[in-house]
Amino acid sequence: MGSATTQALAGTTAALGSASGVDIDVARELFAAARSVGDTSALSGALADSAAAPAARAKVVADVFGAALRPVSVSLLTAAVSERWSSASDMVDGLEELAIRAAAVAEPAAPVEDELFRFTRTVAENPELELALGSRLGDASAKGALVDTLLTGRSSEAARLIVSSLVQQPRERRVRQIVANAMRVVADQRGRTVATVSSAAPLSDAQVQRLSATLSKRYGTEVAINTVVDPAVIGGVRVQIANDVIDASVSTRLAELRQRLAG
Repeated sequence: MGSATTQALAGTTAALGSASGVDIDVARELFAAARSVGDTSALSGALADSAAAPAARAKVVADVFGAALRPVSVSLLTAAVSERWSSASDMVDGLEELAIRAAAVAEPAAPVEDELFRFTRTVAENPELELALGSRLGDASAKGALVDTLLTGRSSEAARLIVSSLVQQPRERRVRQIVANAMRVVADQRGRTVATVSSAAPLSDAQVQRLSATLSKRYGTEVAINTVVDPAVIGGVRVQIANDVIDASVSTRLAELRQRLAG
């Protein structure tokens, strides 16, 4: 990610923070706009053209989306395309992230991060589902409908919208990858980060709370815990936060011991 894109993402997040009237329909409109921009190279190129004045790019948004979207959605899109992005593909990713954040804002009390994590585990445990959602040959709308069927009554509208929208615009990414990234974006929008903790046996509520408090102190922000039971761990825990891995598992220690003995 280039420095221009990093600043652009910060700008779009700030625009969302100052917007009013952001509900689930706004998030839905932003996802649809991101999909339209991503599917049309001429449109994405025009909106990401840093040589064009911001006013010119704003006019493109107004011309293409003004009649179809609500004013708050148009305003947020305009703010996004007025930023300077490192590439057109980065801008499309940025519009998608804006939609994810809007969904998180729309349902602040919903356990969206937990619901997205559970969906990634469902996909991981069902290869046929992962194949159906990840196939390049599958119809995009059918994938979205499948997700709606799976999550209706089991997840919040925000989580359902995020997953069904993402599987319709994978852009060469794996389903679990894009949903896991969405989980991190939602957590960031809510001022926290997410840790995935693997252990050989289920952790008690008290253990989860202690681990969350320890990690929150270490990282300087609230840390939400997602747990995975993995018998291969044997004992101890393995913690992953973004690209950081804290591995205190017995299996890793045994592997390190075997390596030392062999060396």
